[in-house]
Amino acid sequence: MQTVETLNEGLKRAYTLKITAKDIDSRVDAEVKRVAPTIRMPGFRPGKVPANLIRKMHGDALTQDALNTTIQEGVQKLLADHKLRPAMQPSVSLDGDFEPGKDADVKVELEVLPDVPTPSIEGIKLERLVVPVADDAIDSQLKQIADQQKAWEDAPAKHKAKQGDQVTMDFVGKVDGVAFDGGTGEDMAIEIGSGRLIPGFEDQLVGVKAGDETQIEVNFPEDYGVDTLAGKPATFDLKIKSVKVAGESKIDEDFAKNLGLESLDQLRDILKGQLENETGGLTRTHMKRKLLDQLAAGHDFPVPPSMVEAEFNQIWSQLQHEASHEEDPEAAKKELETERDDYHAIAERRVRLGLLLSEIGQANGVEVTQAEMNRLIAQAAQQYRPEDQQRFVQYIQQEPMAAAQLRAPLYEDKVVDFLFDKAEVTEREVTREELEAAIESEEGAVPHVHGPDCDHDHDHDHKPAKKAKAKKADEAVADAPKPAKKPAAKKDDAKADAAEAPAKKAPAKKAAKADDAEPAPKKKAPAKKKAD
Repeated sequence: MQTVETLNEGLKRAYTLKITAKDIDSRVDAEVKRVAPTIRMPGFRPGKVPANLIRKMHGDALTQDALNTTIQEGVQKLLADHKLRPAMQPSVSLDGDFEPGKDADVKVELEVLPDVPTPSIEGIKLERLVVPVADDAIDSQLKQIADQQKAWEDAPAKHKAKQGDQVTMDFVGKVDGVAFDGGTGEDMAIEIGSGRLIPGFEDQLVGVKAGDETQIEVNFPEDYGVDTLAGKPATFDLKIKSVKVAGESKIDEDFAKNLGLESLDQLRDILKGQLENETGGLTRTHMKRKLLDQLAAGHDFPVPPSMVEAEFNQIWSQLQHEASHEEDPEAAKKELETERDDYHAIAERRVRLGLLLSEIGQANGVEVTQAEMNRLIAQAAQQYRPEDQQRFVQYIQQEPMAAAQLRAPLYEDKVVDFLFDKAEVTEREVTREELEAAIESEEGAVPHVHGPDCDHDHDHDHKPAKKAKAKKADEAVADAPKPAKKPAAKKDDAKADAAEAPAKKAPAKKAAKADDAEPAPKKKAPAKKKAD
């Protein structure tokens, strides 16, 4: 196989590979010998079909397979011989049409990863903003739990339901006077003001009493999940079974024991730990931003345009999707266009920082162990239905690209932790509000790490960007789309599907860490979103 370099500019490379007809033909001969024992043909004993007949029957397919195999091996040899590290999957194409019996010319075009200068990790100084957990924050959490554990008590006779009361009812929903499927239910209990039912339904329960029979009128939302009901006016015939008021929930030892704990002190300790973990994630986000800022300020080198473009496309696709859900989508998209260059700069920064972190990790022996990888796979498999979990595990084991995508966030974490250990860190106590304000006021970027085992097909393994406006660090993004598991219907909900409020868009899966939140260029307040 002959190799000729046709382009060497910056990070761009191009080559022509000449595959001779002799090479292809010898591969076909070898394949004919391999499959001959399995070929059956009338008039011949098994395994005795002449090679020329096999070629006549299967020659085209065998030739194409031989060509494809030779091209794949040729590209791999090209990368190895020239010590090329592709930034993205190389573009491989035939130069002209291939004709059996003739040589094949193959064009290979790619961008290579740059030679990253040895990153300087000495002299890094970071500030850790620490939020002490105050007693009133724990008290607030206790109150929220108590509110969720309401003990409902029968209201006095002739008590008129008000906001916060629980109403139990039978109902029949009708459109144009005809009952519709899923619009009938019995003994449905609803807390007035919970927002579970379609707009206007719960408000009309205010003032009802046990034993009342009444009719209310509502309009199904335009974006309701059932097409035959979306935007339609409807009536609901109601029979009020009972009205209950919330009893006082005393936060005491018995309250904690009812939750399965030994004491109220144990409950408070658990809540304190949860709050510390939550603010700890925000603290880490802030430290990581500062770390990345220092790395970005100290290093500047060219990055492959194709990687930047792939990163930008991920960011832009997410922003366009979110703009389409604004109250005025066209205005939102027009405003977004004014910031295209800002987001392109973020994409370039993310790629450069990713390469830097990868270089630091490789130079210092940072790696993800097989045991850690096994845990990642097991955790990710939980996002799938039980019958699909094993198939997912096999997919990850067989696809290096998918494995690299799964491994990247943990690898990044470990490199960042390594740098935290090397840095000179000081602490300062702040309030949660001050910490969140510090995070939102920054313009940083969370890179994708191009780890030592990454296969460089980063069309797939870059993280999607966040919203156009700066977001709080505890808002997460999904690293990759996964099939949504169908939630089990709650007992009461199953009785009242048609009365329920339209399903909201599924929230993004919570990221493994708060670090994944990424601020964006500051902008004017976005258009008001449509109500779910």
